Amino acid sequence: MLLRRRAQAPRSYSKVTYVSDSESYDSDCDDTRCQKCGSGDSPSKLLLCDKCDKGYHLFCLRPILVSVPKGSWYCPSCSKIKRPESFPLVQTKIVDFFRIQRNPESPEMLSQDSLKKRRRPSGIAMSKKKRKLLPYIPTEDSQRRMEQMASLATALSASRTRFSNELTYRSGMAPRSANCATLEKGGMQVLSKEDTETLNLCKKMMERGECPPLMVVFDSNEGFTVQADRGIRDLTIITEYVGDVDYLEKREYDDGDSMMTLLSAANPSKSLVICPDKRSNIARFISGINNHSREGKKKQNLKCVRFNVNGECRVLLIANRDIRKGERLYYDYNGYEHEYPTEHFV
Repeated sequence: MLLRRRAQAPRSYSKVTYVSDSESYDSDCDDTRCQKCGSGDSPSKLLLCDKCDKGYHLFCLRPILVSVPKGSWYCPSCSKIKRPESFPLVQTKIVDFFRIQRNPESPEMLSQDSLKKRRRPSGIAMSKKKRKLLPYIPTEDSQRRMEQMASLATALSASRTRFSNELTYRSGMAPRSANCATLEKGGMQVLSKEDTETLNLCKKMMERGECPPLMVVFDSNEGFTVQADRGIRDLTIITEYVGDVDYLEKREYDDGDSMMTLLSAANPSKSLVICPDKRSNIARFISGINNHSREGKKKQNLKCVRFNVNGECRVLLIANRDIRKGERLYYDYNGYEHEYPTEHFV
């Protein structure tokens, strides 16, 4: 379901030294080896740093590069990636950043008073049998919820992305009328009325500042990742995958690494993708996994599902098993498109 393209192999690329498999290269290129794996194999996937001229495979970098970057590129050593500056843990800043609804009856925006115990299915077996989706349960400690939101605000700010919890339709891109689930080739699973109410409940909780129990963490090797900050039950809605909606044909050569299939239409010109590079939520930082390998299947704890919701296509990330506190979240990169060599994912 996630869109991945193989890296393009132009013979010359602006400021980026890119070696083609079919090219003959001089002795210096022959000696170029990846600084991570030590191999000189797959020269078409070797990038040379614009500062130190050392080579790195696209798939050996962490996070993996999906395609050749535009402009100058610097290796991890030369770029000196630093931990991003933490978002201020100030309630008013958090409220403004996420545009949390202000309750005039309660000056404490993120208080525990708005949290109520919700009736849950009696057992996971019953949930699976009926395939009912469950709403996430926010952390009860309001201070901890602020820390969770601050971690997401830090990641969004560092990536220069505005927070949005809805699909957005911008001028010059696909209009909302283009998002028509009936165009999906082969049809699409319809979200039941009850599950739609559960999704809307999750949206309302986020608007009130009752965020999912997730923490965005920064790793100097992996980049931003997301981990569970409390136990999460199977079939829980984690989040909706959101961002700007655009036509796939306009994004085929986009170097964005997080585009998601929204509508796979019988007519390719009507296929849509979600582009989370300008506006997005925590879904952008949840890691992908190659679930066609034994290790990948073991790590995967989320599934990515496209639904018909009141006639429109929507993409949900849903827990596909019980998730322990501290687990990093992974979902499948392999959907309809198998264009990116996901065997390199870890």
